[in-house]
Parts: sequence; structure tokens; C-alpha cells
Amino acid sequence: MKTENNYPKSFSHIGLTVPNIKAAVQFYSEVMGWYVIMEPSTVKKETDTAIGQMCIDVFGTDWEEFEIAHLATSDGIGVELFSFPHGVKEAPAFNPFNTGLFHFCIQDPQIEELVEKIVAHGGKQRMPIREYYPKEKPFKMCYVEDPFGIVFEVYTHSYELTYSSGAYTGKPA
Repeated sequence: MKTENNYPKSFSHIGLTVPNIKAAVQFYSEVMGWYVIMEPSTVKKETDTAIGQMCIDVFGTDWEEFEIAHLATSDGIGVELFSFPHGVKEAPAFNPFNTGLFHFCIQDPQIEELVEKIVAHGGKQRMPIREYYPKEKPFKMCYVEDPFGIVFEVYTHSYELTYSSGAYTGKPA
């Protein structure tokens, strides 16, 4: 049921935990071209600042410090990178069948070149690049991983264009 206050909310940012903050900033800025808007810095557990108190609210008290950096995509979406010194450094098992965040998606019309660059910088290509409308429209996609095992997807076209055309049937909606 649609109400006056039920309007599409915008996406602000995504937070990713990585094993090495400097390596992650380098990968995402060099490979994705994302802007570094805040270089890696250390946040300590304390209650004298707003950020210290907010982090205690979110993470509880079983930590002393962590590193954080902020990047931004070309359309202003934030990518917040976290690195916790005592956290597990291996990527979680890829299990899209369980509840939780499955992946995020970025968009680049030069999908072949980007996937090659991801692999050349230590990432993985999880599948062949596929077309949504073979021989009809140039919409392509591919699942990849960054060098830290975080799975994400690459589209050549916007989400709206891809799905407003009946992506799975091959027939216009």
C-alpha cells in the first residue's frame, strides 16, 4: 500500500570489512577509480567524541581500535572500508542461500576490460561474462571477487534498464 511518505529512498553507502585497509584502498581506487575522500585513519574506543561513542554503540565494547577509510563512486555512493586488527582475515564462505548481504553491484560499460583489471590486481572472475538478451541488446553481467574474497557483480547498464525490459524472458515487459 502506497502512502504519502512511501517514496524510493536513495542508497548512501556500503560498509566492507577488509583484512588490510591500505591494500583495499589501493585496489578500489586503482581498479574501480573510486575517489578516496578520507584516507585510512584509526578510530579508538573512547567516549569523548561522537565517532568513538557511535562505534561503541554499534560494535559494543569488545574492541580497542580499528582502521577506517572512505571512498566514493562516480555517482556519489560511499564505500566505507573497515579493518579490525583482531578480526578474521579470511573471506567468509560464499553462501547466497543464507539470509544476509549477498553482493553489491557496480556498473561499467567496458565490462571485459574491468573484469580483466580485477583479475590482474588479484581478484577473481567467478563466471563467464553473460548477456541478458543475447543477440538483442548489449546488456552484460559478471560476478567477480576482490582480492579479499568479497563477491560483487558488474553490470554494463543501469539496474532500471536491465530489469525494466524483462531480463529473464527475453521479451519486453
